[in-house]
Amino acid sequence: MENVLGLVALACGLIISLGAIGACIGIALMGGKYLEASARQPELMNELQTKMFLLAGLIDAAFLIAVGVAMLFAFANPFVAG
Repeated sequence: MENVLGLVALACGLIISLGAIGACIGIALMGGKYLEASARQPELMNELQTKMFLLAGLIDAAFLIAVGVAMLFAFANPFVAG
């Protein structure tokens, strides 16, 4: 029982940490590409900004879903019997 709880705690930490790292890298790459594109074509800045914020929300949503799954494992663990 203690072994399962320890492994679940480790898995929750990995889910949240790797999800956060992935979201940060994704938003950083997207922001860099947005700056490059707006510097090349300043007349498209408004359309690009709208698309950038939409994609930033989708990237963060994937991370928040992973946090929800980790919280499910942490508080309502389906792997522990009884």
